[in-house]
Amino acid sequence: MREKELRFALICYGGISLAVYMHGITKEIWRLAAASRAWHDGSAIDGSGAIYRKLLAAIEAKSGVRLRVLADIVAGASAGGINAIFLARALATGQSLDPLTDLWLEDADVDYLLDPDARPISAATKFWAVPIAGWAMKRRGNVIDRTVAGPAQDEVRAKLSRFVRARWFEPPFGGETFSELILDAFDAMDRGPRGPVLVPAGQPVDLFVSVTDFAGHSMPLSLHSPPRVTEQEHRLILHFRQDGRAGKGLDDMPALAVAARATASFPGAFPPFTLREIDRVLEKRKIDWPGRADFIRVQLPAGEEADPADRVLIDGSVLANAPFRPAIAALKQRPARREIDRRFVYIDPKPDYRSISFAPSGEPVEGDAAPLPGFLTTILGALSEIPREQPIRENVEAIEAMSRRIRRMQHIVDAMKVEVEEQVAALFGSTFFLDTPTPARLDRWRAKAQSEAASRAGFAYPPYGHLKLSAIVEEIAALIDRLAPPEGAIHREHRRALLWDEVRARGLDRISGKKGAGASRDAIAFFRTHDLTFRIRRLRFLARELDAVEATRDARDADCEAMRGAIFAALGLYLEREGDSWLGDLDVAVDAGVGAWIDAIAERRDLPAVDREGDGLLAVGLAGLPKDDRRQLLLAYLGYPFYDIATLPLLQGEGYDEFDPVKVDRISPSDATAIRTGGAAAMLKGIEFNSFGAFFSRTYRENDYLWGRLHGADRLVDIVASSVTGEGALAKEELAAIKRQAFHAILDEEEGRLPKVQALIAEIRGEIG
Repeated sequence: MREKELRFALICYGGISLAVYMHGITKEIWRLAAASRAWHDGSAIDGSGAIYRKLLAAIEAKSGVRLRVLADIVAGASAGGINAIFLARALATGQSLDPLTDLWLEDADVDYLLDPDARPISAATKFWAVPIAGWAMKRRGNVIDRTVAGPAQDEVRAKLSRFVRARWFEPPFGGETFSELILDAFDAMDRGPRGPVLVPAGQPVDLFVSVTDFAGHSMPLSLHSPPRVTEQEHRLILHFRQDGRAGKGLDDMPALAVAARATASFPGAFPPFTLREIDRVLEKRKIDWPGRADFIRVQLPAGEEADPADRVLIDGSVLANAPFRPAIAALKQRPARREIDRRFVYIDPKPDYRSISFAPSGEPVEGDAAPLPGFLTTILGALSEIPREQPIRENVEAIEAMSRRIRRMQHIVDAMKVEVEEQVAALFGSTFFLDTPTPARLDRWRAKAQSEAASRAGFAYPPYGHLKLSAIVEEIAALIDRLAPPEGAIHREHRRALLWDEVRARGLDRISGKKGAGASRDAIAFFRTHDLTFRIRRLRFLARELDAVEATRDARDADCEAMRGAIFAALGLYLEREGDSWLGDLDVAVDAGVGAWIDAIAERRDLPAVDREGDGLLAVGLAGLPKDDRRQLLLAYLGYPFYDIATLPLLQGEGYDEFDPVKVDRISPSDATAIRTGGAAAMLKGIEFNSFGAFFSRTYRENDYLWGRLHGADRLVDIVASSVTGEGALAKEELAAIKRQAFHAILDEEEGRLPKVQALIAEIRGEIG
């Protein structure tokens, strides 16, 4: 079978009480990952996971593609940040998300979240506020009358009354109460069942959580005049990573609790967060935090505070509601031992929902008749709502630009193909392709082809060589910065300048040979020991060429699959050396010069030895192919230097990140239409009260959680199925049947847990059929 990985980079938006809805969606993503693991392990799984397992089996039976699904990059802000943290921990550790559901349903409630000092002591507390609350709730056309079912109206009115009569001009919700709830959630996961880790061995999991640094921190900015200024940066991304090779894990529970509490510190509802708050909570619970100093050093930039514990952090959605950028950056250094279909999947709980204005009569007013926003509405919108709902167009366009650049390179390569193959064939002669490849022959042939490509490039080679040299030197500089963090921006720039001085001292900047064509001996030696990305680009190019070979067959071919396995096994050897974890324990003296770093990195990676091992894998794969196919792949492999000289300058040194252009998918109420249409307004309750609605009713939370699971299943079936196209794709009727089974499995699983929405469950069963 052809093996393929569908990898999710998941982006979770903020949504205040719609966090409950997003919990339902992330729970389905977790179940899909667990089903994929069970499918590959040959083990059983229940609930909706059994249906996802059936989906993967149906895809394999029809297309011959054995699909593995995993989420290895998770980013979130505010309510989405909390869900991102719990999901990433479950994926990386094998823990269950099931214990969190009861906590969401029971404790994500106004009465629990209210600060103890803000709760009304008696019915007479703030007696003068009772008429205001009563008028707001009894006014004709109010949101309670419009949206809350009869049995739940009394609950919502009572809780809304207590909320309105809480302390004014101070946040009504308790910060320490919230921190306690987050720690309770981690404890529940620790006590719950634990299954296998849901990412393959050696596959890192990256977690990004956006927060807002209230006071800001100084960041240097280089200008022409003055040459150096600073500006205040308020955006802050907390980064956590599970990487067994580097000894990193998502196991610092207090640090994760800090991220969860800070990212969801909605202005006005929760008090701003500082480390002093979590220190008090941890002391009360008798929990040690041995990693506190490392967390401050790594995650919090230096500020003006005398004590980092005084750094004020607020809701991450204020400036970065959709943290795409760090997720895009995380595409670098990803291992790949098989074909990759990379998806950016973002969860937007209410993309099409807009608040409705009401006339004095209580009737909704829309269109031209709607009044202009008032004084307070304008201020609140400018300060809170508009920044949170800023479109992600720039992020999606950046991803599309990256994918477009990859497609453009593919078109250029296709146009060059005939000429390159003619040059390679002329270089080696007609009898060359009759020889059986061996590791020694591949090494000799490759060296000859690279030398000839450099010579024939003429004046085009020096710019290409300098671009490669620059990319390698800058990569080494970034590596040194990560392995031995500089003391500041000036130290970083000074070390980078020393690195370039060392390169010039070694004569590496003289790229061309004495005859003015090709590369100098020093440059060739440097590229052989350091040019890791060229080798990765070449193998990915070979994998694409193999796809073209296989596309001419009527069916999947065992020899091609063996060759594909050889390519990705060789690719994995290089990719693991690209990651920081391969160099994590590099032994370089503190006072060593940059030349020692260059030599130590080359020695640890030992690329010539990896070349020999990779040649052995490729030689075996090539030997098993028919002569014509072997010839085509050898032309591609040995001709790759010709392609690279032409395309790398156009790629600006970036190369290809994974395997194919990146695709973007959305999960939202507006996209999950298999059961019901109408978007968030037709199904979700948490959108009310400016998205605080689900905090006021257990019924609301049960409703939104259930729709989250159903919408997650609806969209995930579509996304997984879209990984296989053409004749092997599942028909719409097959997908509809699988969705119905998934929906019924979810309803069966949740029926006993959700007593407040039994009528809704019966209604949905009727709609599903």
